[in-house]
Amino acid sequence: MIERLRKALNEAEAIIIGAGSGLSTSAGYTYTGERFTKYFSDFAEKYGFSDMYSGGFYPYPSPNEFWCYWSRYIFINRYSDIPKPVYSDLLRLVEGRNYFVITTNVDHCFQRSGFEKSRLFYTQGDYGLFQCSKPCHNKTYDNEATITAMIVRQHEMRVPDDLIPHCPVCGRPMSMNLRSDDTFVEDEGWHEAAERYADFLETSHDRKTLFLDLGSGMNTPVIFKFPFWKMTRTWPDAIYACVNLGEAYVPSRAGISGRSICIDGDIGEVLRELR
Repeated sequence: MIERLRKALNEAEAIIIGAGSGLSTSAGYTYTGERFTKYFSDFAEKYGFSDMYSGGFYPYPSPNEFWCYWSRYIFINRYSDIPKPVYSDLLRLVEGRNYFVITTNVDHCFQRSGFEKSRLFYTQGDYGLFQCSKPCHNKTYDNEATITAMIVRQHEMRVPDDLIPHCPVCGRPMSMNLRSDDTFVEDEGWHEAAERYADFLETSHDRKTLFLDLGSGMNTPVIFKFPFWKMTRTWPDAIYACVNLGEAYVPSRAGISGRSICIDGDIGEVLRELR
């Protein structure tokens, strides 16, 4: 299967990468175990949850504790160094090629690893952006300076009142720019990226195209997994490849078994073999 994927990569005139959470997991972004304990043992002891994801939904008694938790969460998953070179290895495979990336990941690893911003579409938001929690307007705000200050000044699981972010327009509390409900802000940059992705698909239809699905499961398959299956079936010269530990498959009803490459394995290890 590795050789089939290598051949498909080498021959592709267009490479469309769909990236899910499994790609970042392979890069070291684990949300349980040792990494969780290292950064959130105090919250685990006080509130009883055992993973970062659960902690993100906990109803904290004050915004000071809420932002103490989330500032750590954002800092280690958005601004700290990427633990493993998985994204860099992927870049080496496609750099200089005709590629585009659509991703549900919100950790910004693609751009931090050197991928061209104009070739990226982050559909679900970015840990590095704030938005109005209402929202009263469709604009997002970089949060690195505020998050860094929260990390430096937090004490006893609280951040100071003066660091709690509020909307500069209406004064309501700010929230993260993450798609979790109908308040998600699709700002100007989001729509520009969506348009670039649509244009890339249109120009790739009649080319030898590789749809490369890395680490996506069945949480949000309508964003790119199902569309990849459909386009592979209907485009004249397309191949679908899926690399995912424990979830690499194509159902027979998709009608693309003969044009699919499924590799059940760690994405980082597969990328290293391809290099």
